[in-house]
Amino acid sequence: MGGFRVTETVRGTDWQAWQESWDRQQEWYMPDREERFRVMLDMVEAFVGPEPRVLDLACGTGSITDRLLRRFPNATSTGVDLDPALLAIARGSFAGDARATFVTADLKDPRWTTRLPHDSYDAVLTATALHWLHSEPLAALYGQIGGLVTDGGVFMNADHMIDTGTPRINAAERAHRHAAMDAHKADGALDWADWWALAAKDPVLAGPTAERYEIYGEHADGDMPSVQWHADTLRAAGFAEARPVWASPSDSLVLAVK
Repeated sequence: MGGFRVTETVRGTDWQAWQESWDRQQEWYMPDREERFRVMLDMVEAFVGPEPRVLDLACGTGSITDRLLRRFPNATSTGVDLDPALLAIARGSFAGDARATFVTADLKDPRWTTRLPHDSYDAVLTATALHWLHSEPLAALYGQIGGLVTDGGVFMNADHMIDTGTPRINAAERAHRHAAMDAHKADGALDWADWWALAAKDPVLAGPTAERYEIYGEHADGDMPSVQWHADTLRAAGFAEARPVWASPSDSLVLAVK
């Protein structure tokens, strides 16, 4: 893969515009995206206060870090991801902000935690990212996260969590959601493929976008297990309590307390 370096391309790039474009694309899929972030940060404050050390897991462009630092100015965040294009946007957006650090690491590599600047975190947060992992590697990842969270700290995952025992509800929800998405797309909303096509044409992001397709190929989903599976697996990973604290018809936010 090429040797793309963010430091060579920060100048002249409107990173905030790319952040906002990413947010709009994600909101096409999840109109309630900000609500899940709000509940997530409410629970961070409730358990570990307004100055937490946070690990933004599979951070992408730093969406959680952005909202964390705006709400809690004395917080610090470590973002970890493997995607070179999304990390370019994250690093460009937070350049010069000592509160935010971004690390390149593969969460399927059992040694990924050795790349982190800290041995423990008050909160580990992730959203709409781990559904691409299948159940076995996700359970292994939860075991590692259990070792990173401080006593009394929290882990939260907001993602697609499918209850296979309710097929009629699932089908009706999906049909309704996709009808709304189709209407918004007809009005000009960008989907995942559209957004990446724009990134591939950008002089700064074209290189890292090509690299990310070498790493991932086309976007693929993992198993997307149920809320109960997540809660049970997190308890097995060393968390004392785990349950959903927010839900939409298709997604849930699971909170686990160490």
